[in-house]
Parts: sequence; C-alpha cells; structure tokens
Amino acid sequence: MSDDSQPAKPKSHGRLSIQASLKPRDLMEDVVVKGAWVAQVITLFPEAFPGVLGQSLTGKAMDLGLWRMTTIDLRTFGIGKHRNVDDTPAGGGAGMVLRADVVDAALQVAGRGLPSYYLSPRGRRFDQAMARDWAAGPGVTLLCGRFEGVDQRVLDHHGIEEVSLGDFVLTGGEIAAQAMLDATVRLLPGVLGNQASTEEESFSHSLLEFPQYTRPAEWQGREIPAVLQSGNHKEIAKWRRAEAEAITRSRRPDLWAKYRPSGGIHPAGGCDRTRRGEPRPTLDPNPPCPYTRPVWGHKPIGPDSFWPHASGFFDRRGLKERYQEAGHISGGRRRGPG
Repeated sequence: MSDDSQPAKPKSHGRLSIQASLKPRDLMEDVVVKGAWVAQVITLFPEAFPGVLGQSLTGKAMDLGLWRMTTIDLRTFGIGKHRNVDDTPAGGGAGMVLRADVVDAALQVAGRGLPSYYLSPRGRRFDQAMARDWAAGPGVTLLCGRFEGVDQRVLDHHGIEEVSLGDFVLTGGEIAAQAMLDATVRLLPGVLGNQASTEEESFSHSLLEFPQYTRPAEWQGREIPAVLQSGNHKEIAKWRRAEAEAITRSRRPDLWAKYRPSGGIHPAGGCDRTRRGEPRPTLDPNPPCPYTRPVWGHKPIGPDSFWPHASGFFDRRGLKERYQEAGHISGGRRRGPG
C-alpha cells in the first residue's frame, strides 16, 4: 500500500441512526444501525452495490433499517503506485490471483464479528437452507473473487468458507453476492408483507412451487383450473401439493429423492427434517422416520410408533387407545423404549 494515501472508508447503504452526543462529529459519517442485519461485501467494484438490492422490497427494507450493507473497496488496499491487487499464479498458468496481503488488509477492516464467505465455484452450493441460516444470524461478510481466484493462504488463515451460486463460472462474485443477499434479506422479519409467502414457495419444503394463476379467469382459451376457483381450501391445498410433487418429480429428481413423501410426517422437534422447517404432510399416520427415532414428550417411545400430530389423530381418547394398542403405554402411563 502506498504511503501517501489511506484506504477509503467502507461505504454504507441503509438508514442511519444518530443519537445526541456532547462529542463533535462529522454529520456525514455513517452510523451503524443497532439491531439491523448486516451485509459486508469486499469487492473491486463497490459501485455495483446495492444495485437491484436497493429496489423493491429489499430496498424498502433497507430504508426502514431492517438491514444495511457496507461495501469495502478492495482496490484501496492495493500495493504500490498503481494499487496492484493481484499477481501471477505460483507455478505458472493463465490469469491472475488476488494477493493474500491485499485481501487480508480488507478482511481486517471488515472485522471478525460476522461469518465470512468467499464466493467461489468450488464452494458448497448455496440453497434455501443456507439462506435461512444466514437470515437467522447477525449478518455475513462476502468476499467477491475475480480473475483466477484468491491466494489460498488468506482463506485458510481466516477460516473462510467457500460458497457457490451454482455449477457455472462468472467473471466475478458480485452478481452471485447480490443473488445470495436477495434470497437472504427477503427472509428477514418484516421484509415481506405476507410472511406466509416464504413458507409456500419453491425449496421451502424440498418441493418446487405449484403453478400460480390470477385474473382473468380465461386467457387465450386457457382457463384457471376449476379447483382453484371452487373456494374449497382443502381441495385447493391437495391440488397444490399434488402439482408441487409432480413438478418436483419430473424436473428435479434430486429434490424428489430428498423429499421422501412416504416418510414426510414428523413431530415437531422429532427429527432433523422438521427442525429445518419442512412441513408435516397429512399422509400415512405411521411412517418410518428416516432421521431419528420417534419422540413423545422429548423421549423415544419405540421405532414403530405412529405420529400423534398426523391428521385425524387429534382426538385425545382415540390417541390413547392407539398407543395402548401399539403397546407403548399401559394404564395411562408411558413405558420406555423396547
């Protein structure tokens, strides 16, 4: 880094919070919003942000202070007069590699308060579950790669996890960062007007979303399915579930294999699948759980139990009788496993 200049301060986007203070300060200085979800992006192109994230619902949420974004210009940490940030690959080869000392300087400014991720095609594939994990935390720091990548030593030194948008290569991580942040920010409380939207969309239950329709009822000779106009919510839910399953089965066999409709009912907290926020479909009331043994009152009651939360088993008297028949309780008291 040159001696005659200092790195530019990170640029912040989002609502600013100013409190009364006896200490003079620069009124143009960015003030951190307490409680807001934070996205820090280390990039060679800070002007690319917030980009589309500053529009629509995510932009409105930023204005309301639900989340904020800080960009850290990697170029300001460059070496020498021309602020070089990269060099040729060790061992030879095409392209350039971002220098470890340059990236380290930027990471030092970002701090260690947030989990850090390097956007790379060789990383773990980003999905809806990861978006939910990010949204549940205080925020993330994203390192946008360029050229042939980043010196591995700085990734190892800081323990940075690599994450990929998909099995394809982009010219840099900025577009991927915006996509991941959009998927995450929309899950924050208060960002969407109807939070149920996040529960019925694709990937929320290991299924792709069912087809959607709206007015007019007939267009170009094509009509909205009659069941959606029937007002029968039970039949509508059944139709949507069937459509989601059919689409997932034909288009995404990998998701269909994870879905396992034959084992889709699990009590709350009873296995990992339910804890991930997946639904308890109203299917066979006695399916085998592919994840953990059944639980009742947080204690296992045997591998052949049926699920008390399944549809049709809410009657307490019938539930007790079924447990007695299964041999899991006797005289109104619960027996242990085996």
